[in-house]
Amino acid sequence: MSLETFFAKLFDLQLTLTLLNEDFVQNALLTGLVLGLVSGVLAPMVVARKMSFAVHGTAELAFTGAAAALLLGLSVGTGALLGSVVAALMLGLLGQKDTERDSVIGAVLSFGLGLGVLLLAVNPTRTNNKFSLLIGQIVTVDSGELALFAITAAVVLLVFALIYRPLLFASADEQVAAARGVPVRLLTPLFAVLVGVATALGVQTVGALLVLALMVTPGAAAARITARPGLAILLSVLFAEVAAIGGILLSLAPGVPVSAFITALSFLIYLICRGVGGYRLNRAKSATV
Repeated sequence: MSLETFFAKLFDLQLTLTLLNEDFVQNALLTGLVLGLVSGVLAPMVVARKMSFAVHGTAELAFTGAAAALLLGLSVGTGALLGSVVAALMLGLLGQKDTERDSVIGAVLSFGLGLGVLLLAVNPTRTNNKFSLLIGQIVTVDSGELALFAITAAVVLLVFALIYRPLLFASADEQVAAARGVPVRLLTPLFAVLVGVATALGVQTVGALLVLALMVTPGAAAARITARPGLAILLSVLFAEVAAIGGILLSLAPGVPVSAFITALSFLIYLICRGVGGYRLNRAKSATV
């Protein structure tokens, strides 16, 4: 496809509206809606707990699990979920100390990526599915997968709601929280598992390479314009939904991977929030002079 053809299709509103009547597009939009909600809720806490690198490491093992499932002829979604949970547990248990967390994540990330590449290399078939593990393929989600997707997301949100307050306390001051009886050693791997499950959902839609666009960037954008935890979650969900749904809609007519548009929109939102946050900070400094 030439660049001229790409832009012509990108702005073909009639074709986009026609595609919206297709079942696979409606399933993709619902999947994007659920993914935007889950990732938007978790992203501020991921940013607050400095787990952005951990999300990347988890995504690599989700990719490895999906590649193994593809080789064995099993469900790619189940493989990604198992891989991400294993990664989350490894990161949560081995990286309890701040001083060793980055090195643990780096070791897990490199292992997962290398093993995943090997599993793809020994798999002689399904080349399209191989590519989709890296960049996602949200339009292939059927009704059955969507139902499982929604149930998994609901469980993640329920557990997160139950642990939110002590987790927020521990994120603000882990030592004081531990002294007050907050089970910090339990909360850390538990939240890591929640992030792992959400990351597995993201890998199926935006791919292992680009999952940070929804699991981190909305939270980072929200943190630029508010320090209130509740408002940060609301803004993060809004940003994630705009990126996910907007990315799907923009990708329909050109027929290109949705992840390209999701990441672009997510980054654009981050730049805008960064600019707004910087402007407000400069005004506050000027007012105090």
